[in-house]
Formats: sequence, C-alpha cells, structure tokens
Amino acid sequence: MNYFNQDLTQIHADLVDRKYSVQELIKATYQNIELTDKKIHAFLTLNKQKAMFQAQKVDQSGAVLQNLLAGIPIAIKDNIVTKSLKTTAASKMLANFVPIYDATVVERLAAEQMINIGKTNLDEFAMGGSTENSAFQTTRNPWNLAYVPGGSSGGSAAAIASGQIPVALGSDTGGSIRQPAAFNGIVGMKPTYGRVSRWGLIAFSSSLDEIGVLSKTVKDNAVILSVIAGKDQRDATSVNRNVPDFTKELTSLADIHGLKIGIPKEFIGPGIDDCIKQTVNETAKRFEELGAKVREISLPHNKYCVAAYYIISSSEASSNLQRFDGVRYGYHAENTKNLDELYVKSRAEGFGDEVKRRIMLGTFSLSAGYYDAYYKKAAQVRTLIIRDFRKAFEQVDLILGPVAPTTAYKIGQNVTDPLKMYLSDILTIPVNMAGLPGMTFPAGFSQGLPIGLQLIGKWFDEQTIYRAGYVFERNTDFHRRHPMLK
Repeated sequence: MNYFNQDLTQIHADLVDRKYSVQELIKATYQNIELTDKKIHAFLTLNKQKAMFQAQKVDQSGAVLQNLLAGIPIAIKDNIVTKSLKTTAASKMLANFVPIYDATVVERLAAEQMINIGKTNLDEFAMGGSTENSAFQTTRNPWNLAYVPGGSSGGSAAAIASGQIPVALGSDTGGSIRQPAAFNGIVGMKPTYGRVSRWGLIAFSSSLDEIGVLSKTVKDNAVILSVIAGKDQRDATSVNRNVPDFTKELTSLADIHGLKIGIPKEFIGPGIDDCIKQTVNETAKRFEELGAKVREISLPHNKYCVAAYYIISSSEASSNLQRFDGVRYGYHAENTKNLDELYVKSRAEGFGDEVKRRIMLGTFSLSAGYYDAYYKKAAQVRTLIIRDFRKAFEQVDLILGPVAPTTAYKIGQNVTDPLKMYLSDILTIPVNMAGLPGMTFPAGFSQGLPIGLQLIGKWFDEQTIYRAGYVFERNTDFHRRHPMLK
C-alpha cells in the first residue's frame, strides 16, 4: 500500500466497497513505512499498537459508510502534542516527553475517526528550513535522497511525497509548511492566523505559528482544513468565525474566470533562480488561459521582512522556551551543584545550536537598551507589511509567487551558513507577518526536482485559494507525478 495515486475519496470508496478493511489498510500502511522510511527517515515515532486498535473499532462500527475520513491514516508533526504518544519537537530537551492530552487539532481528527499513524520529523522546535536541525535524524527528499526535504515540516512533506501517508499536519511560522511542500511537489496550506487552534502546538513564535495541512491534492487539503478549523475556547487567538466547507466549490464546475491575480515584482527579482522565474511566468500564462487576469503589483516593504521576522520570532522563542529549565519536565542535567547551574547545563545540553542561536538573538532584542531599537522597530515594520498587503488586495483577489529562491538543495550545503538559510525564507515570511493564508501547489520541475509556487489570499479567504489551485491542478499533471524511490 502506497498513496502515490490515491486521494481520500478513492481510499474511502475502496473501504466502502470492501476492497480492504481499515485494519488491512493500516497494516499495509505500516508495512510500506517499514520499507520506505529506511531511506526517507520521515517518522520519529510510530503509533502502531493504538492505530491497529482504532482500526479494529472503526471496522466493527461500520463508520466508513457514513464518514469520508473514518479509518483514513494521517501523520502528525512532532511539535503537536498527542496523548500517551511521545512528542519531542525533534529536541533532546523533550526526547522522552509523553503528553497527557491531545492538541485540539488531534481531537478534531479523532472525532472524525481518522487514525494517527505516527509523529514526523522536523527541525528542532520548528526552527529551520531543511529538517537538518533535528536532534535525532536527517530526513531526505524522496525525489533525490541527497537533497533536503525542506523544513521545518520536512518529515510530514517527505512522508506524503514518498507515498507513506496520504495527508499530514504541519506547522508554519515562516514558511514551514509551504517550503517543504514546494521541495517535495505536494500541496501545503498555511491558513489565516486564528483560523486553526494552536492549543497543543509547542510554541515557537506565538504571533506567527499556525497549524496547517499537507497533502497530495488540493481537495484533500481542503477536506482536512474543514475539520481542524474553528474557534477553540482554550486558544485566545483562535477566531470565532464561521468555517465553510472548503470543498464545496471544488467540483467540475469550478472556474476562475475574472479572478484577478497579482505577481509582486519583489518576488521575482535578483536572487531568484531562472527556473523558478520561468515557472512563475508559465503558471501565470496558464491562469490567464483558464480565465484569470494577471497583473504586476508591488509589496515595497518586502525587503525588510527577513530582518523584522527574525527579531520578532526569536524574541517570542526566547520567551516561550524559558519554560524548559530542567526542573519540571524535559531534559535534566546531572551532577549540578545549584539551581543556576541546573538551568545552564540543562539548556546547554538539551538545546541544539540553532535553537540556542535564536534564543540569544531574541533575548538580546528584548533586553534593556535594545528593545526600542530592535523589537519595537520590527513590530512597526510588520505593520507596514500588513498595509502593503491591504493595498495590494484592493487591486487583486490573489497573489501568485515563488515559495523559495531555488529548488531543494543538497544535504549539508547550507546548514553551516545561518544567514543564507534565513535569507531563503524571504518569499514565505511575509504571509506569516501579515497573518494571511497561503498555499503551495506543484507547478513544475527542474533537473528532476519539484518546483512549487504559492497563492496568497485575503484574510479568511482560503476558499478562493483552494478554488484557483484546484482549477490549475485539474488542468495540469504535476500532482500526479511521484518519485521513483531506489
């Protein structure tokens, strides 16, 4: 059982037609993972015993007849807590942490009787863009095992691209769903900030983090978002707003005639590979052929995004991660003489280099004498970025652009150059800074590696993004291609 050519609707139909039972489906899924993940290293923890028990319950209840998602396997990024199942955030600090509750999104999937197959690898505490910063293993890109899968949701993306799982959850703070989706040739949606509850997400940067969905197809993505979205009383930042059926317009009648799409000139300037620019141009032409109107727009403050983002996100990270002190839970250093030494040794030994780097940057930015010069200034820049988008959306319905300046790069190529890694986020960060929804979709290939582009929508207008992405997908075959694992 691999999921290269099956979407959720097809799997559901096969279960209803009794081509196989849920137990057989889950067993075959694990058999494929055991073979495939030796090469990919997408999973950190498998949920095999509990998953098989849940599969048996679904079979006995006959729930698959009424529920599209009953018995369907899903993977969860390992910074989303899962009751009685180890949740590490890919950090030595939480290497043996077993939560006593489920995140809201996990509860909502369980209510639909989806089956959690296991937890996927990531950059430690979601800090990174290549999944090389995990404390436990380096995930590989299924299209070429010598290349990174992107990050920080690289495990979720690689698990889907390699056919191990049909859908997965990830988190996106500065592009951590959209960039790995682009590198792996799949669909990745970062919803509007507040659309999905963050309760149970191990926090990196609270004003930027958002849980979202990775999938093979646009419609599958919309199905899962419809389930996990909605107000949660336990998360004060979740928005009390009606959650539509995001799949409603995704039919054979869907069209984009008259839709106005803008391409920011700042997104296709110097530093963007020619193959990426060419793909943007070809995709824009295809959208025009399908009835959309494409025009150039400007986001003038985009050039300040990276600097402002890393000040804000690192400042919030330094605040959020201070809870890991070696006292209450998590890694506890041995042979310490006093409380101060316990704090220092536990954090020095428990956190990886990238996490320490961001804690130091954030603590400095918030320190006395520097707050106004750095954090306050970054917050003001964030307001200017939001204004740029508001002005742009007075002219267009959607924004189209690249996700990353390049396709996936080789493992080890950039990991020792933090500045280069940070600058590679320049095209995804603006969406998080403004709290907008953005979706990556497969749009081309270069030298055997996928190229993904992103559609950015107005606040709480995921429907229009899905509709445009679905129409494009229906008229191309990029989503049908899959890697030949050797």
